[in-house]
Amino acid sequence: MYAIILCGGSGTRLWPLSRKNFPKQFLKLYSDFSLLQETFLRMQKVMPAENIFLITNKENYFNAYNQLRDIYPELTEKQIITEPVSLNTAPAIALGMKYLVAEIGVKEDEPVMILPADHYIGKPDIFIAVAKNAISKVGDHIGTLGITPLSPETGFGYIKKGKPVEGYFSVDAFVEKPSKEIAQQYLQSGQYVWNSGMYLFNFQTFAGELEKYAPKLFKAFEKNYVEFAKSFGTLEAEPIDTAISEKSSKVIVFEGDFGWSDIGSFDALADVLGEKEALQNRHILIDSKNVFVHSSTNRLITAIGVQDLVVVENNDCILIHKRGQSEDVKKVVNYLKEHNYKEIQHNIEVQRPWGKYEVLIEDKNHKVKKITVYPGASLSLQSHRHRSEHWVVVKGTAKVLNGENSLVLHENESTYILAGAKHQLANPGKLNLEIIEVQTGDYLEEDDIVRYNDIYGR
Repeated sequence: MYAIILCGGSGTRLWPLSRKNFPKQFLKLYSDFSLLQETFLRMQKVMPAENIFLITNKENYFNAYNQLRDIYPELTEKQIITEPVSLNTAPAIALGMKYLVAEIGVKEDEPVMILPADHYIGKPDIFIAVAKNAISKVGDHIGTLGITPLSPETGFGYIKKGKPVEGYFSVDAFVEKPSKEIAQQYLQSGQYVWNSGMYLFNFQTFAGELEKYAPKLFKAFEKNYVEFAKSFGTLEAEPIDTAISEKSSKVIVFEGDFGWSDIGSFDALADVLGEKEALQNRHILIDSKNVFVHSSTNRLITAIGVQDLVVVENNDCILIHKRGQSEDVKKVVNYLKEHNYKEIQHNIEVQRPWGKYEVLIEDKNHKVKKITVYPGASLSLQSHRHRSEHWVVVKGTAKVLNGENSLVLHENESTYILAGAKHQLANPGKLNLEIIEVQTGDYLEEDDIVRYNDIYGR
């Protein structure tokens, strides 16, 4: 058994926490692990870690690789599949299935579980039991996991259960997001489950249903893996639901109540975190009720005499909206896009192939960063036209090339790099290297880099 975790989404509904360069699946929202890390750790209890693969886009490759390496040091680059272009789940899943069989050697009758990277599972033991049962019984069906509904939700798709079989149900219909009245009827009938977007099937079954119901995609899928990847950009963006599952007669559903949420909005996040977040001593609410406060920086936030609000604070932005109006966050996102606000794309913490950096202070003529370099990694040999840099080591050991000088710096030691000087930073140690970088100059953007040598091919 194998798994493919889909982690290429943009997650704009959770702005300002989720950004283009660091979307929702990489955020730590309810634990010390990101949503992606939680998903991977959960699946480790279902199957061996080396059988778990990820599919993402080029922009998020190092976000995914760095986060998983933190919790699973044995991770190999072969476990990350990179989409040439971000489309939708049907092409992404097709690429992943082709990769497993053609590049990894997975047998065509081996069950593969497909799941998003950004879901919350409040009852992991029940999820693990449902997943194991599904994998053992899916056979030549298209299996999906359905969530026992607990309320008349209008933001989820539904699946109508058909004939019960031992351990699962046939599927009568997939239903789009209903009205409140219809959702209430679904709940009372007991015949419907929420559509979680989690699937499982083997290569043979997937290919057969793809040929029947998505012939254009199947034509590309028939090619060898290299040719399929080359033609990927010509495919139509389509979700797996409309491409196959809503049409196929082979779909079955495994039902479970495992505390699921897609955390698709701040209202949903408020429901997940509940009192845990409200009782944090850094959030003081006086004469206020039904107020959800979330801070990614642990900043002190106070509110007096207000009600029915969501307050979200990130390093550089604050969002406030009325409870129940999370869907309107997309209006803010659209406005920021139209007016070219950099906050729509860039988060304060940025992942790089060698590690990451976090912007601590930013002004017109100076910027302060905290830079983390992983063991054995190095930045490119580079120079800057418009800025000088001062590096101070706060943790670990740094190997530095500064002009003609080669240095080894330890904690509390520093070096100053003039504008125009070639320089390089590397971590020769076995622990993370952390430095504080102070930039000064008349232009401090990331495109002021001249690279002379880079092991990552940038």
